Amino acid sequence: MRRLGVSIYPEKSTKDEIFAYLTEAAKIGASRIFSCLLSVPHDSALIKADFIAIHDFAHKLGYEIILDVNPAVFQKLGISYNDLSFFKDIHADGIRLDQGFGGFQEAMMTFNPFNLKIELNLSNCTHMLETIMDYQPDRSNLLACHNFYPHKFSGLTVDFLNRCTNVAAAYGLRTAAFISCADGFGPWPTREGLPTLEIHRNLPIQVQAKHFVALGNIDDIIISNCYPTAAELKALAQVNLRQVNFSFKPVPQLPDLERSIVLDELHFKRGDVPAHMIRSSVSRIKYADRNFPLFNAPDVLKRGDVVIESSLYDTYAGELQLVLQDMPNSGCSNVVGQVAPEEMFIADILKPWQKFSFI
Repeated sequence: MRRLGVSIYPEKSTKDEIFAYLTEAAKIGASRIFSCLLSVPHDSALIKADFIAIHDFAHKLGYEIILDVNPAVFQKLGISYNDLSFFKDIHADGIRLDQGFGGFQEAMMTFNPFNLKIELNLSNCTHMLETIMDYQPDRSNLLACHNFYPHKFSGLTVDFLNRCTNVAAAYGLRTAAFISCADGFGPWPTREGLPTLEIHRNLPIQVQAKHFVALGNIDDIIISNCYPTAAELKALAQVNLRQVNFSFKPVPQLPDLERSIVLDELHFKRGDVPAHMIRSSVSRIKYADRNFPLFNAPDVLKRGDVVIESSLYDTYAGELQLVLQDMPNSGCSNVVGQVAPEEMFIADILKPWQKFSFI
């Protein structure tokens, strides 16, 4: 099941700020935490005192906690890859290796006696994952998570993300990536957004999440920077993490039957794929005995229009379509509303038979 996550940076926030954020995020279903040890300047004693309090609070809310580390952190804190007790002592559930060790070490870590999760950096086009698999890790303790990118234009392309992610998915590993609130801080001084994908940098946070749902290969969607606004959290709460859902603006005086078809039915893209539209045909079968009068048939159907065919189209009556390219209207097609323009790129990548809905 896909999960929503958040990030916290204890060296840049008070405990009260973190507790308040975790409480609000839990209300919208967030259940995992990314926390960073790379940027923490404290010694191990201070880290333990601060992090235990935060982690205990988070566990009471049902969060899983993964700490970002690298070999330099291990060296600074006197930690060995064959003794991960420090992370157990601060009540973490796992560690993310921002930089790897070599393959053998990562595989050995997955057999740690505390069952800590070992999360790999997924934003590297190397054969490191295959090397780790050669050393026969305990896959039940192995995860994979992409990077986030503070610098403008430094984020990943979709093709690269898919290439890396699909390798991990082929091994059955749980995957994660980051979305970014519009104005927030991360572990580093730069504040230009903090997404995994560059195309997400200036998009609303809920649209970023919907895109990952549509891609289908990211299991955990994590807010990377602090702190999203109440409005952003509310928008995320409306995102269906199981299927793609589009923001829908109905036309005025939309009839009840058409409204119900759009908003209450589970749609899917037909397996025979035209270039101009996404077709969802179940409603034309379900409501074959109903009449669909013509009430809003503009001369041109435009990209983003949601259409329900009128009874003038005979056997197509009641079929829902999402227009991908402008095209002339036959005179029989009712436009019942529009999808938000910033979400239409998601419609372009829907796969045959992929499910979707409208909100």
